[in-house]
Amino acid sequence: MLKKLVGRFSVFEIIVIALMATLGIATKPVIVPLAHIITGPLYIPGGAVAGGLYMMWIVLGVGLIGRVGVATLISIVQAIMVVSLGIYGTHGIVSFITYILPGLVVDLYIFIVRPKKFQRGHLFICGILANISGTFLVNVVFFRLPLVPLILTLAVASLSGGIGGLIAYTILNKLKKNDVLENLINRG
Repeated sequence: MLKKLVGRFSVFEIIVIALMATLGIATKPVIVPLAHIITGPLYIPGGAVAGGLYMMWIVLGVGLIGRVGVATLISIVQAIMVVSLGIYGTHGIVSFITYILPGLVVDLYIFIVRPKKFQRGHLFICGILANISGTFLVNVVFFRLPLVPLILTLAVASLSGGIGGLIAYTILNKLKKNDVLENLINRG
């Protein structure tokens, strides 16, 4: 099944997918401690805030390539890197589930909506969906917050994810404006 999914993409698109996955993993150790400075005193899980910024790379990958399956592939590559390399923030083999779900949810949204051209709202919603699903699953597996703190955490995750989606949209527009990756962006 994975071979069939990967076979739908060109070599250049696979490189973009790998780059987005790597940037998501590489930025996490920088973003999470900064988020903890803000969220620690407020007793908000730092991943809910930081997630929107490192999930942004999944959303940007979707915006660049513009096809169903991109978010899932980025998430799979991230999960493999985290589990195999033991990178920062790993939860062992459970990372496969917690990393892949946000990609699946974003791809489900793209599959249902099928936008011909990604607008600000599409990437905003993708960011929200990625961060909420990741935050919710990490809570179910690890934290098990009571209902009210969970709702507050998901609200913060929604805000952070939306901001990440808007940042991805801004980056995508800058790339379009400067004709960077022109043939790739024109399809999305």
